[in-house]
Amino acid sequence: MAQLKVTQLRSDIGGKQNQRDTLRSLGLKRIGDTVIKEDRPEIRGMVNTVRHMVSVEEVK
Repeated sequence: MAQLKVTQLRSDIGGKQNQRDTLRSLGLKRIGDTVIKEDRPEIRGMVNTVRHMVSVEEVK
């Protein structure tokens, strides 16, 4: 199964509470943090919520 590499690019300061919670649920705490997650609809939805704060790459 494919995986997603999610990297936080922007700060969550000034963001809405649900966006801050989503970043924390993804495992991102600060700018530059990177996590590898399974490519599932739940993760895609979380990434979509904070798409302006993160970059996403597909990893084999």
